[in-house]
Amino acid sequence: MYAIVEVQGKQYRAEKGAVLRVDRMDGEAGTPVAIDSVLLVSGDTIKIGAPYVQGAQVKATIKAQEKGDKVIVFKYKPKKDYRRTQGHRQRYTLLTVEDIVGA
Repeated sequence: MYAIVEVQGKQYRAEKGAVLRVDRMDGEAGTPVAIDSVLLVSGDTIKIGAPYVQGAQVKATIKAQEKGDKVIVFKYKPKKDYRRTQGHRQRYTLLTVEDIVGA
């Protein structure tokens, strides 16, 4: 059984026991999270929402807050002595899926 959920505008496939790496959410490790924006639930039958499945919910727990790998952004224009270097590390939240309700 699995569900397709929407978290902060992005879609993820959630299965019981799976770990989802989503964009940063508020909360500390161990905090329970309920995701109500369920687009699809696959169980004995497949339920597809329009846009969300009524009564379906994915219960998860925040496992950790982490940072992704560093991405280097380098801009330059040839022959113009223009160079800019900037780094970025995206923040992520790891969610452990506990249960899929409404299947």
